[in-house]
Amino acid sequence: MKTLCAIKQGSLKDKDQHTRGKLEVCEFPDRDVGPEDVKVKVAYCAICGSDPHIVEGIFGPITGPRGLGHEVSGVVVELGSQAGKSGLKVGDRIGGNPSAFCGTCYYCQNGQQQFCPNIKRYKSPGMSEYVVWHESMVHKLPPEVGLKKGCLLEPVSIAVRMVDKACIKIGQRVAVCGGGPIGQLVLQCVKRFGATSLTMIEPVRERRGTAARYGAEFTIDPSSEDVVGRSMEITRGLGFDVVIDCSGSARAVGLLPQIAAKGGLVEYGSMYPDDFEMPVNLYRTFFEKELTFTGCFLSPYSFPRAVQMLKELDLDEFIREVYPLSRGPEAFDEHAGGKRLKILIQCNEDLQD
Repeated sequence: MKTLCAIKQGSLKDKDQHTRGKLEVCEFPDRDVGPEDVKVKVAYCAICGSDPHIVEGIFGPITGPRGLGHEVSGVVVELGSQAGKSGLKVGDRIGGNPSAFCGTCYYCQNGQQQFCPNIKRYKSPGMSEYVVWHESMVHKLPPEVGLKKGCLLEPVSIAVRMVDKACIKIGQRVAVCGGGPIGQLVLQCVKRFGATSLTMIEPVRERRGTAARYGAEFTIDPSSEDVVGRSMEITRGLGFDVVIDCSGSARAVGLLPQIAAKGGLVEYGSMYPDDFEMPVNLYRTFFEKELTFTGCFLSPYSFPRAVQMLKELDLDEFIREVYPLSRGPEAFDEHAGGKRLKILIQCNEDLQD
């Protein structure tokens, strides 16, 4: 089974070929299909921002070929002897959730699946010809959603959960920081909630243009504009009721409490460097302004609604760039350039939209 793997640890942006990370298409053994498992012939797997981090070794050292990818769509080709409780059948088109929760621990039974201590992630790497996942990780796609859009189920589920946690009310002023894939999805979702003064904070011009097409009323370039001053101008000095960070940038996040309105909410929804600490003035932030801070880790319980949103959101710009599995390393080089909103790996060329 052909699988795109990280075979050498290091940054893919490193210009030194001796220390740069390296990818290669490797042969992995097929996985056995357990009683509750589903085998899926993979159509597409999108590159997530976390995939290059795996190559860098952020999630553990690379000591051998390590399969990549988790944003998967495909077609069911085999069901385990006890699978099918959800109604899945061979031939169904699906999107995937890369996390399998145990369902029996305290957190799973307390509605907090994201903290499950028995979580199994990436049971099979998604940038492969086939994956074998637990049936709970597989969601049937609506007839009107193609396989390219179907591989965006997981990032859409993240956006759905981030909007859940933001507790947005119609008419609230909202700012989104970071115009990558998640930021653009969140922006589309909050627009549907009736967000006003909707603003995207993003340094890349092309991504500001994308945000404007998706409904942003205002955009701010933090590399050339005063973010706080411009935010106060947009909100007539009141600040944003909801500020959502999708940038993951340690340079960007410190200003966000300053652009939030009194009584507002700031959601830090990205993955940040694990050694990064942000100083917060407790008097101004929590006593004087009564701000609420929250975060977002994984997306439990949001996948059924994310399936519904796949046919509602504008995803065309996310699925324009497609590389065959054999050219996976080139796709990651393109992703590292930062110009494309999303890049898809086509894992089986006979599966088309």
